[in-house]
Amino acid sequence: MLAIRLQRIGKKKQPTYRLVVSDKKKDLYGKQLEILGNYNPVSMPKTVSLNVERILHWLSVGAQASATVHNLLVKEKVITAKKVQAWKPKPAKGGSASGRKDEAQPKAEAAPKAETAAPKTEVAPAA
Repeated sequence: MLAIRLQRIGKKKQPTYRLVVSDKKKDLYGKQLEILGNYNPVSMPKTVSLNVERILHWLSVGAQASATVHNLLVKEKVITAKKVQAWKPKPAKGGSASGRKDEAQPKAEAAPKAETAAPKTEVAPAA
C-alpha cells in the first residue's frame, strides 16, 4: 500500500520535511518513489511547496495520506475534506482513577448477595 507522508530532513532542532510517496511497509528513510514537496515549520511564516498535480495523481491511484499530511493538504486547499485528529491525547491522571472505583463497586455489591445466601443454609439445619 502506498502512503504519502512526511520524511524528516534538516539539522538538529531545525526540522524540515519532505512530502514523499513510499510503500507503507518499508522504512520511511529508505528509498521513496517520488518527492512531492517540502514543508518548513520553523520559518516564519511556515513555508510549504507542493507539486499539486502529482499529489492528486497519487491520491487518484490509491495512495493514502497520513493524518498530518492530510491536514496539511486541507490547510493548503489541495483537497476538500475535514481535518482529522493526527495524535492521540494522553489520558488524564484523574480519569483513570475514577475507572478503578467503578470496577470496585460491582465487587462490593456481589459480597452482600453472598451474605444473604449464607444465613438461609444455617437456618435449615437448626430446625
